[in-house]
Amino acid sequence: MKNIPIVDLTIVFIYLFAMIGIGYYFSRKNKNTDQFTKASGQIPGWAIGISIYATFLSSNTFLGVPGKAFGSNWNAFVFSISMPFAAWVASKYFIPFYRNTGEISAYTNLEKRFGAWARTYAVVCFLLTQFARMGSVFFGMALTLQALLGFSMSSIMIVMGICIIIYTVLGGIEAVIWTEVVQGILKTLGAILILLLIIWEIPGGLTTVYDIAKSEHKFSLGTAALNFKESSFWVVLFYGFFINLNNFGMDQNYVQRYHTATSNKQARKSVWLSVFIYVPASLLFFIIGTSLFAYYQINPAIADSLKHALALEKLGVNASALDISNFMHQLTPEDYADKVLPHFMVNKVPTICLGLLVAAILSAAMSTISSGMNASATVFTKDIYKRYFYPQLSDKKEFVTLYGATIIVGIIGLLVGLSMIGIKSILDLWWELSGIFSGGMLGLFLLGIISKQTKNTEAFIAVIVGVIVIIWFSFSDKLGPDLFYLKIALHKNMIIVVGTLTIFFTGLLFTKIKQLSKKNKQL
Repeated sequence: MKNIPIVDLTIVFIYLFAMIGIGYYFSRKNKNTDQFTKASGQIPGWAIGISIYATFLSSNTFLGVPGKAFGSNWNAFVFSISMPFAAWVASKYFIPFYRNTGEISAYTNLEKRFGAWARTYAVVCFLLTQFARMGSVFFGMALTLQALLGFSMSSIMIVMGICIIIYTVLGGIEAVIWTEVVQGILKTLGAILILLLIIWEIPGGLTTVYDIAKSEHKFSLGTAALNFKESSFWVVLFYGFFINLNNFGMDQNYVQRYHTATSNKQARKSVWLSVFIYVPASLLFFIIGTSLFAYYQINPAIADSLKHALALEKLGVNASALDISNFMHQLTPEDYADKVLPHFMVNKVPTICLGLLVAAILSAAMSTISSGMNASATVFTKDIYKRYFYPQLSDKKEFVTLYGATIIVGIIGLLVGLSMIGIKSILDLWWELSGIFSGGMLGLFLLGIISKQTKNTEAFIAVIVGVIVIIWFSFSDKLGPDLFYLKIALHKNMIIVVGTLTIFFTGLLFTKIKQLSKKNKQL
């Protein structure tokens, strides 16, 4: 840790005050719930696209992706490869569907198809996903800034949480979108700056990086064999397709943005623009991680300094030299992958550049968290509070409820982030949690859209079966050796795939059984 120079600290404070200022500016336009949640449908497609891109490019990407490339290979990049396939489905079917309904909530249609329970179930899944997402983003941001600023992770989360809550509450969705446009540009430039600084420190530049990475098989996208027990190419591709289909088709963060567009064409444009920006941007972060691996390979003394710092953090400053040495020798690149980028920035980033990078890291977190807060508050207000408690809620009181819900959601996300302190891999944790919470929601949604014959009872049975399978899948590895036959051998990233397909095909099966039963009775 080090004390950040006053020049860099000034840049950080200017950025924070600018974000709050934008929120205040847009607060004057928020006169009703339509403006707060949909910006009255007046946002251009290009701005929405950059906003969606900024939501994707969170601190999980900023920190976790270079960490994955450093600790293993480019297998996780297959996630980005899957995005265009999901975007095609979303732009062709989901966007027209949502805009034609006119409902701001992504889950209202589920009640029309299957009843109130379906809507509530999807809302609960969404909120749990958002709390996990916001928590992991808070954690990723604090992990990096702890090394750069010298403050504790908890204090960083709390201060940043307050700032994010203020500008999100003040500005509504319009402020979120326009700040995300700024943040998307800023963090992309920050990533380019980081890569240039790393390459500058490596003799031979990219040529050296390529040679080292090639010799260590860092460019591998995973085995192409149909192996679903490890993180193969196909596991990540299927996971990516289903999770991105959930993002574009079911996630309130994205669905709400479709309603802010001036037309269906602009909404489609926003999805494709976000994909066309994100895929090369994610590749940039993999190159950063691989370059960091090359840098630490040719600078073993610097690598040892990082390992030594981790040993002191784990064992305490009073640990013996032998214990520290043994601990350092046991460490693998995967064990400290998420620590590498902050360590490099602390030791090699010059003044002024450091402040800009801190601002970029903050923007990576703020865009995702603020978006999640606004979407979660909208869903809570529309699908829970107004649906079950005050159906005749006036626009003015609904407006106040949105404010209060935004604050509460932000606090919960902050608390989840604080509870994550000490985890090993931020990206792995987020992928697992998102798969668990998203699987059942996407399966129900697809069942409702594709199978017009499926009714309430069949859908309810399908969800019960799907939830049981997801829970079993999620915790089967905790079973003892005497219950080995109950363990699921598939990789954890397959949870969303298995959960989604279980609900969908179970629903189809019971629909078919019901139709046959009715047919037999008629005979």
